[in-house]
Amino acid sequence: MAAGTDHGLKRIVWKRIKDTIIADCKKSDVWKILILDPFTTKLLSSCCKMSDLMEERITIVEDLYKSREPVPEMKAIYFMTPTSKCVEAFIADFRPKPKYKSAYVYFTDYCPDDLFNNMKLYCAKHIRVCKEINISFLPQEAQVFTCDDPGAFRRVYSPHSQDKSKTLETLADQLVTLCATLNEYPGVRYRKDNNMVNAKTLAELVDNKLARHYELDDSGKKKEKTQAQLLIVERGFDPVSPILHELTYQAMAYDLIDIQNDTYKYKSKDGSEKHALLNEDDMLWVKLRHKHIAEVSEQIPKMVKEISASKKQPDGKITISNLAQMMKKMPSFRKQLTEKTIHLQLAEDCMKHFANNVEKLCKAEQDLAVGSDVDGTKVKDPMRTLLPVLLNPFSKHDKIRAVLLYIFSLSGTTDENLNKFIQHVKIEDEREFILNWKELGVPIITSPSFFSRKPSRRDRSQEEMYNLSRWTPVIKDVMEDAVENKLDSREWPHQSECPAAWNGSGAVSARQRNKPSSQDDRRTGSRLIIFVIGGITYSEMRCAYEVTQAVKSCEVIVGSSHILTPTSLLEDIKALTKGPMETFTIEERSNA
Repeated sequence: MAAGTDHGLKRIVWKRIKDTIIADCKKSDVWKILILDPFTTKLLSSCCKMSDLMEERITIVEDLYKSREPVPEMKAIYFMTPTSKCVEAFIADFRPKPKYKSAYVYFTDYCPDDLFNNMKLYCAKHIRVCKEINISFLPQEAQVFTCDDPGAFRRVYSPHSQDKSKTLETLADQLVTLCATLNEYPGVRYRKDNNMVNAKTLAELVDNKLARHYELDDSGKKKEKTQAQLLIVERGFDPVSPILHELTYQAMAYDLIDIQNDTYKYKSKDGSEKHALLNEDDMLWVKLRHKHIAEVSEQIPKMVKEISASKKQPDGKITISNLAQMMKKMPSFRKQLTEKTIHLQLAEDCMKHFANNVEKLCKAEQDLAVGSDVDGTKVKDPMRTLLPVLLNPFSKHDKIRAVLLYIFSLSGTTDENLNKFIQHVKIEDEREFILNWKELGVPIITSPSFFSRKPSRRDRSQEEMYNLSRWTPVIKDVMEDAVENKLDSREWPHQSECPAAWNGSGAVSARQRNKPSSQDDRRTGSRLIIFVIGGITYSEMRCAYEVTQAVKSCEVIVGSSHILTPTSLLEDIKALTKGPMETFTIEERSNA
């Protein structure tokens, strides 16, 4: 990402790094070495490029844990997590003989006294600067952050976990650094759940830590609450969204295609393997990622035709091989065409899966999730909707997803029914895929007389939508209700005082796009931050952009320990009840 481009959180994080780490070191006009641990490597990669660092006179980037040649004439910047492993590696660089002329040390967050004293004891004369810069989260996208900790899911929800408290404590610290980076002191609320207390515990931790962090600002005054609100929810509050087949481009691609570390691998026309990074440097990805696959499949060929028309290329069906020919003829358009080729290929891959089996699954899934069919007729017998899926040769995972949607639609099923499903899907030895949802507070087994009141949803019958994409993630209702001050305080208790902009009623609906009102003016520049314990989905991330776009007076930022896909969540759910867990240390998070 070029340092000047506006990618929300990424831009803010890069500016903070420039204003602290780089500004300090710029005072002397010599080239420097930057030394990073695995977490800070990810952090920097997410918000800048090597060329940005070169501009700031950083000539080499090194791995803290790898053996390095001494460069005694150069100054070294250490940007690292405050763990004993990092501090030991740092001390080893200056004992017995220093590798570098001097050290500028920056920790991502608070460094414990024992580690700090160790550094002082052995390296005091080499350290020019030692600061904590309060960034221990990853800016994943313009409006999305993660704590880079997929393992938190198991440590919070496994019945064998001995580290739930420590994990929630660490997530709270990371959330505080997010608020500090945004310069926000938000009011904190959480989703009340009689079965689960993690959201309440995390809300208390975050609120106490924020109060301590903001006790005194630089001028010695206590910082007041800013125009921001932080909502904390647990993954079990909406089990449907992570399981459904989504048909918007980004969510569909990550569900159906094996995309690892945001890298899409595909075969080019000559048979060689190509790699494409799906991130915000690719402006076409940013433009298309939240659109429905039907629109994406229509728009990419149109864009290619526009390019070929501008170069007087013969018209015809846009295929990958046509594009390869065009690139040879038009080298100046290579970059634009390469972008289009990647997305034409990715969209084609998605559509192949859609045509093979996803289309057939989607109708049943949508009917089960929404509780009514395309015409709005209530689904009276969900079993009749589910059976065709079970009788067709779909994959085991797809059948599990459909069974789960059936169970969620009824807020649980009987033991007898569940056993039939398990036999039908042939998961007698893997029943944890279904049973372990109870660890998230989601009802799976209920008695026939049990009646559960389903939460009411916002009426979206007037909104335009595709027949196979009628479900809206619950988090979107939450965002819109929060922006309109309609969250029920019995369901969403306040952990701390509510800032003025979030008091009262009459905020502009996320679906109204009319002139700004006085409430809009009052809310301008305010932020709604939502944190989901246990992973967030790509469809939920999309909602943050949609609501921000519609409201304009309020920016919605969402985050979690990690981003999940249906497959990764099912595997994590299945593993929850596996044997005793090893004890977790903070080291392992930063070095994972």
